Amino acid sequence: MGEWMRYSSLIGPSKYGNNFSRYDYVNAEAPKGGTLNQIAAGTFDSFNPFVVRGTAAAGMSSGVGGFGGGIIYDTLTEQSTEEGSTSYGMIAEEMRFASDYSSASFRLDPKARWHDGQPITVEDVLWSFDTLRKLHPQWSSYYHNVTKAEQTGEREVTFTFDQAGNRELPNIMGDLVVLPKHWWTGVDASGKPRDITQPTMEPPLGSGPYKIASWRAGSEIEWERVPDSWAKDHPTRIGRYNYDRIRYVYLRDSNAQWEAFKKGGLDDWRLENSTQRWVEGYNFPAAVDGRVTKTVLPNRQVRSMQAYVLNNRLPKFSDPRVRKALTLAFNFEDMNRTLFYGLNERISSYWYNSELAATGLPSEAELKYLEPLRGQIPDEVFTQPFKLPVYDTQASTREYLRDALALFREAGYVLKGTALIDPATGAQMTIEILGDDPSDNRILEPYARQLERLGIRTNVRIVDTSQYVDRMTNFDFEVVGIAYYPQSISPGNEQRDFWGSAAARAPGSRNYAGVNSPIVDKLIDDIVYAPDRPSLVAATRALDRVMLWNWYVVPQWTRTETWLAAWNKFGMPATQPAYAGIDPFSWWVKGEVPVNTPADQAAAEKSESAPAIPPAKP
Repeated sequence: MGEWMRYSSLIGPSKYGNNFSRYDYVNAEAPKGGTLNQIAAGTFDSFNPFVVRGTAAAGMSSGVGGFGGGIIYDTLTEQSTEEGSTSYGMIAEEMRFASDYSSASFRLDPKARWHDGQPITVEDVLWSFDTLRKLHPQWSSYYHNVTKAEQTGEREVTFTFDQAGNRELPNIMGDLVVLPKHWWTGVDASGKPRDITQPTMEPPLGSGPYKIASWRAGSEIEWERVPDSWAKDHPTRIGRYNYDRIRYVYLRDSNAQWEAFKKGGLDDWRLENSTQRWVEGYNFPAAVDGRVTKTVLPNRQVRSMQAYVLNNRLPKFSDPRVRKALTLAFNFEDMNRTLFYGLNERISSYWYNSELAATGLPSEAELKYLEPLRGQIPDEVFTQPFKLPVYDTQASTREYLRDALALFREAGYVLKGTALIDPATGAQMTIEILGDDPSDNRILEPYARQLERLGIRTNVRIVDTSQYVDRMTNFDFEVVGIAYYPQSISPGNEQRDFWGSAAARAPGSRNYAGVNSPIVDKLIDDIVYAPDRPSLVAATRALDRVMLWNWYVVPQWTRTETWLAAWNKFGMPATQPAYAGIDPFSWWVKGEVPVNTPADQAAAEKSESAPAIPPAKP
């Protein structure tokens, strides 16, 4: 085994090293107090984010399947806000890895405590690992290569892997959310045994910086800071988690959320994703007089794929010629000009805005992974740089639609009159595009109209959030416009959940496109077992090329800057972390900003205001 370390990095030495005392960018003297108000979308019906059933409340975790501990649970290590693929010890004060990455050991901090004062133990870690990977396909995929977890010292746990050379897996083990075994295997106030395999509305015991203070099922949850949290003076926490309370109010659609932000007191800041609102919408009184500010920040993170995702499980999308035709039909330039004010750029990689994105023709390093697959992957991978259609003239519009129809004909379709006839059914080809908000029509309808020009009967269907989540969980859709979960600059095991064949068949996974390819599986393994950074970059670019040339999705657009709008109630450090872009937990409340002035009231009479939200009750 290697030496004990206080941090781990996949991209080189940390800027802080083992002497990490706090992040440079934070204000170590930031005052505590005040309330952060935030809007959450849809609804919630559970405080258990670790199961497929139910919708977990905001703050419970950092993603689908309970990935990350949210603001209630600590993890073995904590990912850095300043450096990609770098983690510092949290519940585990130190870590060490086998020289061939065949195992990883973590030594627990003796100060680590649950909110009830009981120590966090190796038994908690082992129980959490065994339990989580049974609860959700995301965890089972993530920990696929772990063969054994055992106690190897008084405060030490070791994970053994089935293969050596997986450089990322030790870091992944550090991401493990540690849960209180004694609480989850105990009984509730009525004496009923708790069941972690089911949703629950009983506030769970945690270890993180916040705990649940009050809630109204489905509509609101309020968190309170734990002033004596065991890690309050931890280097990753100094100058952070400054709000005394964090309040999430749930609203169903984006228009209500926008009105809530304009009103004030319900949503204190937002990352604006609508070009129309960014350009035209910030003319309400609070934005005009400076109570609401707009800031443009560079975004250096990997821009993960945003696309019209085709459900490749369906026979109608099984032919790559059909998928390519649907890509050729997308007129991004027209939408960017008429809807997005020219502010978006076409996304052309699953790792856009990073060195991991494939460009030009394959390099010698990439060919090492691609040449053994020759004849099993599209020939264009070797001969052509991947390029998406550019609708810059009327002639190009006609050309791309003509080429799309030619591809449909090659796939066996027949154009009869104005209808594209599906050879499998003898009926007109139909496509349903799924959305979860009325505002989705703005970006779904133009593509639908373009498909209609090809003779495809296209329907845009907007459903409520609960139905949308259920349909996405069970892959019950044909086409959906989504942005995939963020990619890191050091991809690894999570790619199995994004694109792996096993995930394609597992409800609740993030393989929405239903990619089911042994070639893709092999390239994912090449990424997972890359021996060094250059090999990882080459293997990722190789996968990027194969994914793009198989046309699994229709790439949409992205931006390489962040649009931040905020009520002027916050103090903020002079700089924000370069890697994370923004760190709202490093802000503090400097004073409440007046809302609902006479000018606001007059403006509200001309627009639909957000619904009134009564105070939360315990």
